[in-house]
Parts: sequence; structure tokens; C-alpha cells
Amino acid sequence: MNKHSIGFGLVASGCLFIQTAFGQTASLNARMDKTAESLEKKVVAWRRDIHQHPELGNREFQTATKIAAHLQALGMEVKTGVGKTGVVGLLKGGKPGPVVALRADMDGLPVTERGDLAFKSEARTEYNGQQTGIMHACGHDTHVAILMGVAEVLASVKSDLRGTVKFIFQPAEEGAPAGEEGGAKLMIKEGVLENPKVDAIFGLHINSQTEVGTIKYRPGATMAAVDSYAIKIKGKQTHGASPWSGVDPIVTSAQVVMGLQTIVSRNVTLTDDAAVVSIGALHGGIRTNIIPEETDMIGTIRTFSPQAQQLVHRRINEIATNIAESAGAKADVTINVGCPVTYNDPKLTDQMEPTLEAVAGKGNVKLTPAVTGAEDFAFYQEKVPGFFFFLGGMAKGKKAEEVAPHHTPDFQIDEGGFVLGMKSLCHLTTDYMELANKGVAVKELTANVHGK
Repeated sequence: MNKHSIGFGLVASGCLFIQTAFGQTASLNARMDKTAESLEKKVVAWRRDIHQHPELGNREFQTATKIAAHLQALGMEVKTGVGKTGVVGLLKGGKPGPVVALRADMDGLPVTERGDLAFKSEARTEYNGQQTGIMHACGHDTHVAILMGVAEVLASVKSDLRGTVKFIFQPAEEGAPAGEEGGAKLMIKEGVLENPKVDAIFGLHINSQTEVGTIKYRPGATMAAVDSYAIKIKGKQTHGASPWSGVDPIVTSAQVVMGLQTIVSRNVTLTDDAAVVSIGALHGGIRTNIIPEETDMIGTIRTFSPQAQQLVHRRINEIATNIAESAGAKADVTINVGCPVTYNDPKLTDQMEPTLEAVAGKGNVKLTPAVTGAEDFAFYQEKVPGFFFFLGGMAKGKKAEEVAPHHTPDFQIDEGGFVLGMKSLCHLTTDYMELANKGVAVKELTANVHGK
């Protein structure tokens, strides 16, 4: 039984059977490792080029062209324009077997890079009416480069692959532009998990605050579901010198802000679950001596179960509506559902943990606490068993508090972890194929996977 006991397991003979199956891929994995090591400089060069030329969601035209050309040169069947700018490559192995999908996201962020890298981004754009830089401030350039390397490694052993690999290069993980569809949800809608039907999907995310050589993962709920909300408080405008003549939406909004803080501290069962309710912006008024007619606030919600999600949604509505009513104002609440929980299928995670330990070393594969960030990889996991893990991207000897977090102007990645990223995805692919061909691998979602 694995150290993260999750309520089920493989009997001893089953464990021995899996170890034997993995052992049969040892020769193939050793060959792949050598190829991955030989590609390190090429992968670093790809990453730096993509970093220097970042593109926002649904606008990854140059990145997609680069990817498609590479996959075509490897002899794959390639589809472009999937989910706006996505690229899908199909590598059919020399032997029959399952279909394994590997995914990388391609989009950058509206962040102005502040570092002094030789390949620093100078790209500019207008975003939400403001001029801004564009930067790969979350490591998606790394994900693309690593998966391009994985494609080359697996193509080099094509005749020995016991199945098919589907390479998914996805746009708009950070969200599509206003008024557009995008991301994993749109790719699924356009059939990326079909023809051929995907049996399992794997993905990784580089982490700037995890040391190179380390892999972190979590079975079950790993990253939060993310929803957004908007609250408009409508009062009655009046002169600032006579507030009794109107209904002050600013004071009411302040009361709503404080009331929302009680959702996590007083309503969520924190021993069972976790949640975040944050206000990101509050706007109202234009002049010192005018009490405005209305205010607008927006914020984010993070939850790890459908039960907590429903509770938080209900309480936001109740608190805002009732506080506004008590002040003689009116609250209009809108909640937009975003990504679901990034949920690592427990059985698949249990089966594939030995693979990561074999690649990185047992002491370098660690359980991680749940992460309140979100990932639209979750949409794939709603359809097929999926496993998403974190790859170290912080220089050895550094401390997490010393380096910039993701989505910031000073974000940087140490490139020393790229080979481990390639090896991990390659081994997960071949080991899963071996298990599937032995009739052991998970191909169906665990029952009640999201507690629904």
C-alpha cells in the first residue's frame, strides 16, 4: 500500500504484477532517458524562444506554428486550429494498446517582465483597455518546450510503443479573452479526447518555489475549483454633507466586504474542507462631496468540493442581499462558475506513483498540500482518468521565500529540471501502456470522483 493510503489498494500479488510490468519497460525507458538527456539544449533553446515571444490566450499563432512544424517533422498526424489555436499531434505506436494524452498549455499573461534575462520578453499589448507587457509569468513556455521534447523522445521509439500518444498543446489556460470561448473546455467540446478516444491523460506544471529535481503530487482534490463573483450595491445618491438624504452604497459595501469574511471563518467546516473568498476590486464614487448611487465589487472563490462550492455561493448571495436590504439598498449578485477541482484520480495516482519515484528517486517525490490556485486541466479529468503533478523549477540551495512566485514580473524558472520533466512524462506514458496491456491500468473514472 502506498504511503498516502486512500482507502483501496492492490493486493500483494497485484503489486508484484505491476512491478514486473514496469520492469519489462526498463530497457525502453533507459533508451528514452538517453534521448531526453541529449535533447536538453534543444529544449532549453525552444523554451527561451517561446519566452521571448509570448502570446496571450487564443492568440498563440507563432507558438502554434512552431509546435505544428516540429510535430510534422517527427512524422505525426497533426491538427491545428483546435480550440482556436490549439495543436494536436497523434503518434501511433508500433503495437496496439491504449491512448495516452499528454497536455501542455501555451499562453502567456498580461504581465510586464522586470528581470534581466538575455531572452526577456519585450512584447506589448492592450489588455482590458490598458497598455501592458506580455510575459510567460507562469511557466507555460516551459511546459510547451518539455512536451515538444517528449514528442521527439517518444517518436524515436515509436515502433516499440504499445499504444498511441496524443499530444495536446492547449491555448488559453489562463482564460479566453472577453466574449470568447477557449482553453481545455473548448478543446474537449471540439473532440480532442475522441477519435481516438483517450484512456488516460497526464500533465505537469513547473513550480518556481519547488527545488529542481523534486516532484510534488497529491491524490484526489489537488487544485481548487475557481469561480468569480460580482456584486453591485445600489443606493441613493446625495450630497456628501447630508448623507441622511440618501442611501450610502459605499458604507453598505464596506459592511458586505466584512460580512463575506465570515463565510470561511464561520460557515465552512474547516476540519473537512477549505475555501477562499477574496475581493479583488471595489469601485464607487467620483468626488469627495458626492455619495454615489452605486458601487461595484468583484472577487474570486476557491473551493475543493461541490458541497463547499454550493455553500459559499449561497452565503455570498444571502450576506450581500440581506446587508444591503438592512441599509435600504439593493444588491445584485452574479456568480460565474469557472474551472472545477483539479482532481487526480486516486487509483491512477496510486498506480503511477512508482513511476515518478523510479525517475526522480523516492526521496524526491513528495506529497503536496492542496493548492488554492486553479488549473483548467481539471476539465480533462472530468472526462477521463487524469494525473497532474508539479515539477521543481527553483535553483538548488534556494529557499521558496527568496524567489518570485508565479504571475509576477520577477518570475523565473531554473532550466535544470527540464530533463526530469521529459523523463517523467515519457515513463508515465510507457508504464501506463504496459499496465493497460496487462489489463491492470485504470481506464475509467473512479466512482463519485468529485463527490457529485
